[in-house]
Amino acid sequence: MIDSLKKIFSSTDQESFSGQSKPDISREKSTQLYEKAKQYFPGGVNSPVRAFKSVHGVPLFIEKGDGCLIWDADGNEFIDFCCSWGPLILGHNNEKVRESVTAALQNGLSFGAPTALENELAELILKNNRFIEKIRFVSSGTEAVMSAIRLARGYTNKDKIIKFEGCYHGHSDSLLVKAGSGLVTFGETSSAGVPKSFAEETIVIPLNDRKAVEEAFSQFKDQVAAVIIEGIPANNGLLIQEKEYVHFLREITQQNNALLIFDEVITGFRLGFEGAAAYYDVQPDIITYGKIIGGGMPVGAYGASNEIMSRISPDGNVYQAGTLSGNPIAMAAGIAQLSVLKSGVYKSLNSKALAFVEALQRYVSAKNYKVKIFSAGSIFWIAFTDKEHIRAASEIDPQSMEKYKVMHRELLNRGIYFGPSGYEVGFVSNAHTKTDLEKAKRAIFESLEVVFRNGN
Repeated sequence: MIDSLKKIFSSTDQESFSGQSKPDISREKSTQLYEKAKQYFPGGVNSPVRAFKSVHGVPLFIEKGDGCLIWDADGNEFIDFCCSWGPLILGHNNEKVRESVTAALQNGLSFGAPTALENELAELILKNNRFIEKIRFVSSGTEAVMSAIRLARGYTNKDKIIKFEGCYHGHSDSLLVKAGSGLVTFGETSSAGVPKSFAEETIVIPLNDRKAVEEAFSQFKDQVAAVIIEGIPANNGLLIQEKEYVHFLREITQQNNALLIFDEVITGFRLGFEGAAAYYDVQPDIITYGKIIGGGMPVGAYGASNEIMSRISPDGNVYQAGTLSGNPIAMAAGIAQLSVLKSGVYKSLNSKALAFVEALQRYVSAKNYKVKIFSAGSIFWIAFTDKEHIRAASEIDPQSMEKYKVMHRELLNRGIYFGPSGYEVGFVSNAHTKTDLEKAKRAIFESLEVVFRNGN
């Protein structure tokens, strides 16, 4: 086995690992901050997944970031593969983004009125994205999707939305639903406070199931305003869909006078400048984007054709507004980040990420570990499975999350920061160097040895 490993791995990969756990890092200050935070916030956090409920220990309180590194309140240093959940494609504290924000700050924080920066960012996006003709800036991905749904309903004069199990589209009432029993069913609320009548306008069906889509359109004929899908579902594992299936969704929506919405809050400007629309070579009717267009600042957007966007107020009768929409600081950050991305980052970034993923896969395959690393562009997901493909949420083994829990703890103790859930994906940024990735590979190998040392 060792000889075969030497033939296919780099020098780092060739080393043997003891499978011994590392001592836990100090979380004394993070623990103190968390106990105090619980006095102020539900669960001590301002977003649920941050609470570390799916992994060991208390959440880490982060003090700063630079490049691909972050530091917590206890002074622990980590190579970060969370990247603020994706938008920091250039890494933390990027110099050009920081300088652009600093310059904009000198003129004020917010005006609630148009600025030239909005025009500049919109032009940068629209001139380099053949899939949309007009855009509207908002303040978050959730707001972008909520607005896209309202636009789809207003444009089609229909009410029902088809969404898929395993796809997350923010926490708006219409989309915070889960599937009931049966092949095609109305959604059931997955959160208290969401009226049943809202959820009943959303039809939830399995991913990668053509028959379910066909039956949905048959059962609710002439009632479906839109089908919404993540560009590549990446909020519940990385559920990479086949190109033929995505094109099928395009065809069946057109046949039924419904719209196809791509939620590209994660994939937009991450897979490439034109996101999943270009990845699958398909023209959605509406596309939503997230904080990557603001360099990590609070921002989102939705875009479509001139015809569809003409329905948005003040041109049309679909109302959507926002005091902080087009915020000048977010626009300045976005102009800087997207200008760098447009200059030619993707080829080297995606190649770097692919080499990283392939090295991980070679290692686990040679060790016969039940692990598969799925990837698209610079997004990756470590799944504890022996399946060649996972295209639907139902194909994920919930018990595998116990292995991730062990791995996550071991990685933190080795200076590697992943998202605090085995369902979350990881991101390689342009700031990750070869040295950083070699260190991360070693830490992942060592952590996997701990996970599997007892034959688990």
